[in-house]
Amino acid sequence: MSTVPFTFRIEKDLKNSLDLEAQAEERSSSYLASQAIKTMLEIRTEKKQAIEKAIVEADKGTFVSQKAVHQWMDSWDTENELDKPKADIFLKN
Repeated sequence: MSTVPFTFRIEKDLKNSLDLEAQAEERSSSYLASQAIKTMLEIRTEKKQAIEKAIVEADKGTFVSQKAVHQWMDSWDTENELDKPKADIFLKN
């Protein structure tokens, strides 16, 4: 993949930390910065996709109540651990 120059300003302490990490990793600071930006963008894309998927699911109108979820979570690590709760709220008929 080809690269292009990109310049930006960061705090001195952040640059020093980046340089130290780059030295420890035997990489350039620009490589580490590029990887960090790439990771941040990937995470944001995944978050947006998860939100879109959740909206599609919510639009179906089928939910698990807070009470059912809390009962399930309260049973974790007990002798009588409950199964994952099933939908008990139906907003659309």
